[in-house]
Amino acid sequence: MKTLKPILLLITGVLLTFMSCRTEDDLAIDPPVEDTIEANSTIALLMSNVATNDGSYDNIIDNASCLSVQLPVTVTVNGIEITVNDDDGYEDIEDIIDLFDDDIDSIVISYPITVILPDFSTVVVNSDTELAALTANCVGENEDDDDIECIDFQYPITASIYDQNNDLINTITISNDNEMYDFIEDLDEFAAVTINFPITVILADGTTLTINTIQELINAIEAADDSCDEDDDNDFDDDDCDNCTTNDLDTVFADCFEWTVDKLERNDNDLEDNYVGFVFEFNSDGTILVTQGTNSFNGTWEASGTGNNISVAININGLPDFNDTWNLHEIEQDDDEVDVDLRLGDDRLRFESDCSSGGSIDDTALVNALTNGDWYVTYFFDDTDETLDFADYVFNFASDNSATATDMSGVTNGSWSTSSGDDTDIELNLNFGTSIPLDELAEDWDVLEVTNDIIRLKDISGGDGSEDFLTFEREPFDGGNGNDDLEAILTDGLWIVSSYFEDADDQTSDYSGYELDFISDGTVTASNGSNTNNGTWAILSSGNQMTLDFGSDLPFEEFNDDDWDVISVSSTEVIIQDVSGGGGGTDTLTLQKL
Repeated sequence: MKTLKPILLLITGVLLTFMSCRTEDDLAIDPPVEDTIEANSTIALLMSNVATNDGSYDNIIDNASCLSVQLPVTVTVNGIEITVNDDDGYEDIEDIIDLFDDDIDSIVISYPITVILPDFSTVVVNSDTELAALTANCVGENEDDDDIECIDFQYPITASIYDQNNDLINTITISNDNEMYDFIEDLDEFAAVTINFPITVILADGTTLTINTIQELINAIEAADDSCDEDDDNDFDDDDCDNCTTNDLDTVFADCFEWTVDKLERNDNDLEDNYVGFVFEFNSDGTILVTQGTNSFNGTWEASGTGNNISVAININGLPDFNDTWNLHEIEQDDDEVDVDLRLGDDRLRFESDCSSGGSIDDTALVNALTNGDWYVTYFFDDTDETLDFADYVFNFASDNSATATDMSGVTNGSWSTSSGDDTDIELNLNFGTSIPLDELAEDWDVLEVTNDIIRLKDISGGDGSEDFLTFEREPFDGGNGNDDLEAILTDGLWIVSSYFEDADDQTSDYSGYELDFISDGTVTASNGSNTNNGTWAILSSGNQMTLDFGSDLPFEEFNDDDWDVISVSSTEVIIQDVSGGGGGTDTLTLQKL
């Protein structure tokens, strides 16, 4: 006989006491036969499957629906360490994975962890190998497990226990799935058991049913089985629109006036670069207006359905790449951006908008400089320095958002526009078509620096996350590069921290009195007379990036980073900036020469 659980020990004790004290005057109370639950019966198996531990909600971590990982758990996602304390942590993991579409994602678990099995027992797991041995017992990724997730019990539920003489010996209260699972597992320990009806069950859509008999409960569970997506596969993002409505889509299109194409993939071809500078306006009357420089395109859109089954039909005259009936995959909103993600099989279409008032931003300085005179590419970096490819071109940007690139072979027409940047306040959207090498410029470039004489830009690749750099200047390329004098500037004298901000948090006072000495051998010291921080530094990407590392020395350990973006450089001031890969916060450090 198996070991009795605490609830059984209590019942058994009550039973022995009751039987020893029973007299001939005691009356037998027959259990209602129609409400009796027997071990291994149809209703017992169905109730067990409803109560069994659901392990599908954390498949993004363990890839197994038959078990779950006990929280908290620490994982490293694409190099970023996070601790999952609740359901929001799973969304944080997904957000990191969704940062780039074409990279190789990795989730590394920090062991040991505790795993909860279907019967709610737990196992300590110390390695990927041990976890794989447990998950091997799960059914295949695209198969359904025995767990029934489309219906739940509303607790508490009471049950009556009878002895061999049909005498009622106890009434127990079941408060959660774990207790219900144990209760069903132990039915063979009792002479007779009944559920005290009525009880309430909760369906997948949130509605409830009142159940009055065993047969009604059987019917309800069997009807609910497979009536919803139990999410037993490892497609962690296929439920992102569970609560979406067409009204949600109407609202974001009404609130956000200018939309750009963040992702467009058709038949395994990435096409978003073809639509840099195209601005989409989705109107409440179902019409679409697309503008690109002086060009315009008209179309229609219509949404229907609910949840993960919302269809969005798009038809734009002259832009066939967009024309189809798409499935609404997700509406993602944060403080300064809204994304509408559409899917059709393996094809993808994602629009984004900064949702600022009228879609406009304060880009006066950029527009005034850009549209005033000719420009030359003096630096272009895409994995390697490719500046020479553009040495013969003269660029001109007109106020009507048209542009030209002229070399000895003739004029190439293009377009430009501005919008809110991903890592900076402003981005410059360029498109000169598909001719080589001008096709390389078709990006949404974050603006790092703007003066009347220089415009410096960067772009984060949507594939591997690498950074490209582009610099326009008034004079043609002379064989130098963007900030090739930065090293000479920093090593010429002493510097102070004139300001340091983490987002809006001014921490400048932490560095008061410190003098920084950048040595040409790659070392740097920061001293205030009583405390000295020793570190290293380097200039990368021809002066467009800078690394700093002070180890654990306080307070300069705050500056440790290998990809500070160089925002501006002069002989007396250097401004660098870093955007966190996790929360997206921005650190800005300004160094001033003594």
